[in-house]
Amino acid sequence: MSLPLTRKDLMIVNMGPQHPSMHGVLRLIVTLDGEDVIDCEPILGYLHRGMEKIAENRTIIQYLPYVTRWEGNRKKEIKEKKK
Repeated sequence: MSLPLTRKDLMIVNMGPQHPSMHGVLRLIVTLDGEDVIDCEPILGYLHRGMEKIAENRTIIQYLPYVTRWEGNRKKEIKEKKK
């Protein structure tokens, strides 16, 4: 009994970005050979680009509340790490 020929092409799968309201949005471009991961390219910075885009059309006074809100979550993380 002979086995049927199967394709040996690599498959490229995009994973993400997840929902924009999630923290630390991440996109992965994964190259697969069957079930084996051959390559994984992380793409970061979706959140940072969003902050820059908001800042483009605002003065520093208008933008300040956004910065304090984003940094507020980071301060909580820093406090937890110090414990």
